[in-house]
Amino acid sequence: MKLNPNVLIRSSSLLGILTVAALIYVFIQQGQLTNRIAEIETKTQENNKALQEKVGAIETTLLEMQQRNEKVAEVLEVARTKSAELEEAFSEVNSNVATLEKLTTTDPELLQKYSKIYFLNEHYVPEDLKTIPDEYVHNKDRTYKIHASVWPYLKDLLRTAEKDGVSLEVISAFRSFEDQAVLKGVYSVTYGAGTANQFSADQGYSEHQLGTTVDFTTPVVGTTFSGFAATPEFAWLEKNAYRFGFILSYPKDNAFYQFEPWHWRFVGTKLARDLHKKESSFYETSQREIDEYIIYLFE
Repeated sequence: MKLNPNVLIRSSSLLGILTVAALIYVFIQQGQLTNRIAEIETKTQENNKALQEKVGAIETTLLEMQQRNEKVAEVLEVARTKSAELEEAFSEVNSNVATLEKLTTTDPELLQKYSKIYFLNEHYVPEDLKTIPDEYVHNKDRTYKIHASVWPYLKDLLRTAEKDGVSLEVISAFRSFEDQAVLKGVYSVTYGAGTANQFSADQGYSEHQLGTTVDFTTPVVGTTFSGFAATPEFAWLEKNAYRFGFILSYPKDNAFYQFEPWHWRFVGTKLARDLHKKESSFYETSQREIDEYIIYLFE
């Protein structure tokens, strides 16, 4: 079949037109795509910038918050320090108040030196006296009294001695001014004034008037006191009495009275322990030093 040249020419022209049209379309689409990409890039840059600004703002806010927190922490630390200082101050004030209360409510006479040094007048009587139960006394027909605040310490001493197999009995405790005057008179008549002065105080000078002092004996020794220093009871007292606040008022070679191993005075556990530790006696210690223990008397 023979092709018509005109038909071929027209077909070639149409193909060329279509090709050109296709190229034009591609160029148009490519341009639009490029523009779109550019728009996206621009928008992305704008978004990134906005995001960076927001991140920067957040970082600034966080920094400000951190700075404020640091300031708050500083303020809190100062407040804690002030609070601790105030608490310490209040504690010191409370301690001082408690000490002052003890000083104003504890009878200072209870740690005074008597026995020819200080004098108790005829009207002095302890604020409260407790009757010692019969089970702890030598003579069941007599009433023995002790300072009420001293009784718990004396009771502990007697109970502990009993548990340790030691038979301690109270044979003398509180004696009034009048009782001491009568007793001293009896001793003076019986032994003579000079001899009586070696072992018995005049009225007003006896530790027994304080209500804090007791004389001990044993069922074997009885009322004579003879040989008490050689008993297991005295050995136990020498070793243990200080733990309960009691001291031996008149040890060997004291400057006031003859050695009285039966005569024990309550001075508080702190002073008694310190005297025991230093191996010192009550009357060898200055009154000024003793007075510092008044706040610890019943602790």
